[in-house]
Amino acid sequence: MPGSRVPGRTWSVRLTGHADHTVSVTCSTEACRMPPRSKDTTTLRRFAAEHVKAHARLAVVRPNAACSCHAAQCAFHETNVQCSGPTLLVLVHNPSVGQVWTLAEVCQTCASQIPHISILARAQNPARPGASPANATTPPAARSAVPSGFSSPQAAPEEPIGRRRPRRPGPRRVA
Repeated sequence: MPGSRVPGRTWSVRLTGHADHTVSVTCSTEACRMPPRSKDTTTLRRFAAEHVKAHARLAVVRPNAACSCHAAQCAFHETNVQCSGPTLLVLVHNPSVGQVWTLAEVCQTCASQIPHISILARAQNPARPGASPANATTPPAARSAVPSGFSSPQAAPEEPIGRRRPRRPGPRRVA
């Protein structure tokens, strides 16, 4: 059926502390291989953040995906909203807690209500049936990498901004 929606996807990566002062990393995707328990919390936290980045790079936001937040009774936010807008891939991570990273396909309305998120990608509108390729405009080239810190790819500058070095006071050369 052409207009059918598919369930929105969610990935969760979690750091779990244990009584013996070790930490383990778990991922909601069963196929992912995780490192063994360790007392090196910093290394495992870095691994978890990189693991979420890998999922984000591989995930393509599906325009026909239903809001995964709505499917979870809007557990990501407190206010009641009606789902609407395009599907977005968002990262939910509270830096003050720092132990759970959640990637989710959510609608634009829910995304605006969720605290501590970064929008990583937006769904592209599917081509309309019957549209001729001659009339189609080519979209701008997609950026291949998400800037570090999980910021939105749309927020990155198109080209690196040239910076001028400040002048240092000192003796001038006389030619």
